[in-house]
Amino acid sequence: MTDNGGDITGILQRASDGDDSAINRLMPLVYDELRALAESYLQRERPDHTLQATALVHEAYVRLIRQEDVEWRSRAHFFAVAAQAIRRILVDHARGHLRVKRGGDRERVRLDDDLVSRQERELDLLALDEALKKLSSLHQRQARIVELRFFGGLSLKDVAHYLGVSPRTVDGDWSMARAWLRRELLAG
Repeated sequence: MTDNGGDITGILQRASDGDDSAINRLMPLVYDELRALAESYLQRERPDHTLQATALVHEAYVRLIRQEDVEWRSRAHFFAVAAQAIRRILVDHARGHLRVKRGGDRERVRLDDDLVSRQERELDLLALDEALKKLSSLHQRQARIVELRFFGGLSLKDVAHYLGVSPRTVDGDWSMARAWLRRELLAG
């Protein structure tokens, strides 16, 4: 993550206070990070995936700035909400692809080595979404940590700051959530 977190936080706070011009200054500061996240997720998609990184970034950004009830607290908060937006866009795109194919093959996404072993890397994005919903009902913080780390690309330290817990707590929850997801996805 870049070192302009203070600039981003200040701009987000001004935007929350109603300064519409602050939003225009935000995009140049967050674009590269959002694009890097989008590219890393799209590299895990099937080869004929039609969604492009630029489109994913722009759609996520539009969804983020259209939210009226959000009081942006920090850079970490922005990227946490961005993680949710990216996840929703990818899942919506996967569902749309399935509708077009009338129940054909589901979209596949490759996860990071630290979430699943080499043999298990290719994963159904819709199955991951369902598993995260199930995990959220069992342990909401663990599900949120997975979302922030996987879809948001946040470090353990950033996640800890955003959630208001220690990095050690995040690390433990991250390990437990990965193990639970691995078992859940292999069983499904």
